[in-house]
Amino acid sequence: MVQTIKNQQANVNDSCPECGSFVDIGAVIEENDCVLTIKSTAQQKQALTDIVDKAKQRFQNVTATFTDTEHGESVDIVFDVAAEKMIFQLENQL
Repeated sequence: MVQTIKNQQANVNDSCPECGSFVDIGAVIEENDCVLTIKSTAQQKQALTDIVDKAKQRFQNVTATFTDTEHGESVDIVFDVAAEKMIFQLENQL
């Protein structure tokens, strides 16, 4: 533990022996940040549908709105809470 504290940068205060996390979760997740917007080209339309299906299978009450754009299509995926959005992004490398 002492070595971990000595090795960290000056602007990091990581004294958690369990997780090694140095980010305050409140700085990462905003309470109302529940909408994930993904843009794609016209050729990737099925990929957007697949991502929406994954989100709906993983979390309850997920809604999605598809919008045609001049370069393809975009989708707004709305989650119940911001943490669900963040978890989904991490699990799917988005």
